[in-house]
Amino acid sequence: MDNQVPPRKVPNFCSIRYGIALLLLLCNVIVMSQRVCMSLTMIAMVNSTEPHGLSNTSTKEPQDNIKKKKRQLKLWSLEHFFGTFTPIPTHHGTCCYNPGQLIFFKYESQERISVCCSTKNPVYNWSTEIQGIMLSSIFYGILISQIPAGYLSGIYSLKKMVGSALLLSSLFTLLIPLAAEFGEALVIICRVIQGLFQGIALTTQQVVWIKWAPPLEQVRLTSLSLSGLLLGPCVVLLITGFICDSLGWPMVFYIFGACGCALSLLWLVLFYEDPKDHPCISKSEKEYITSALAQQVSSSAPSLPIKAVLKSPPLWVISLCNFAFFWANSFLSLYIPMFINSKFHINVKENGLLSSLPHLFAWIFAILAGHMADVFLSRNILSLLTIRKLFTLLGLLLPALFSLCLLYLSSSFHGTMIFLILANATGSFCMGGILINVLDIAPR
Repeated sequence: MDNQVPPRKVPNFCSIRYGIALLLLLCNVIVMSQRVCMSLTMIAMVNSTEPHGLSNTSTKEPQDNIKKKKRQLKLWSLEHFFGTFTPIPTHHGTCCYNPGQLIFFKYESQERISVCCSTKNPVYNWSTEIQGIMLSSIFYGILISQIPAGYLSGIYSLKKMVGSALLLSSLFTLLIPLAAEFGEALVIICRVIQGLFQGIALTTQQVVWIKWAPPLEQVRLTSLSLSGLLLGPCVVLLITGFICDSLGWPMVFYIFGACGCALSLLWLVLFYEDPKDHPCISKSEKEYITSALAQQVSSSAPSLPIKAVLKSPPLWVISLCNFAFFWANSFLSLYIPMFINSKFHINVKENGLLSSLPHLFAWIFAILAGHMADVFLSRNILSLLTIRKLFTLLGLLLPALFSLCLLYLSSSFHGTMIFLILANATGSFCMGGILINVLDIAPR
């Protein structure tokens, strides 16, 4: 690997292999956008007008005053998320109308405010437990599909597997607003099926670089494509607040679902599985890739040694470290908006802007980490094993450290945001470590 020397003139960034990396980056952006968008839309989807802790409050105030305060608190909560309401007297009590959001609320009694009609932002009475199940249910599908997808990727066409998985995930994203009308169970089912297809798309794309990535560019290309997993939450959180505020939360799912459908068709048209088959690749780039991989590509595909795989300590270490990285990354992606909402009590647009910052820095760190790892390797500054261990250690230890600081040292707004950014961004060191390590031990 260390003796691989590129030819005299080989195109780098303006090349087909980097084009494929950018195309996979966009695929990962869409996948993560479809996965994470519900974490911010949930704030607009759920009726959060019920005050917490009032029913058990011990007080000597008259009951009429207590009921009046409850009603005022509920109305303030509604105004906090949806704007100012205009009171309209009716035969059944007072009805509040918000012309900006097209939402009607009425006092059915002195103790309850309910949503009567919503044409733009439907609101549902989902408990926090149900919300947690909805957000996490997509990972059930991802967990189920990854191992079969990895096995099938060596048998079936990568082009069709990635393209069809992205297309079907996007179609089920389009169905979520309709599913919400029929109940939370159907939303959970849609999210699980989404996870099945996203697991296929995320797993099979790793095989692309077996034929497209020269050894000395392997980390750079892989980190560029996988950085879409970090850029996706940044993009979706940045614009979801504006979409919810201006068009309504259902449009978030329609927009990202439609973008996924369009991108899947683009993938099916532009991607070729082998550099030898690509009609637009230059002769110099084709020779560079094939000659760099010539010593590593095996002439025949051996059968899968399942027993040896299960007994392999490096594989178990890689699996456990990948679990740790994706658990931390997914937890931050899904719950940063809800954490910021509970901590600072800001509207959904400002929440989206603040929630996107940690993911923006994580994406920048991922690009830098991949480049640094390749520089260390190509210049023989560090050995391959040392690079993988160092970047994995930094990517797993630093986020845990800054997360603890977030709990105990973030008393101010700026302190909270700084530790949120550091906890999310430093995990990107794994892009030069454990996330690429599996390709180091995989047969060619």
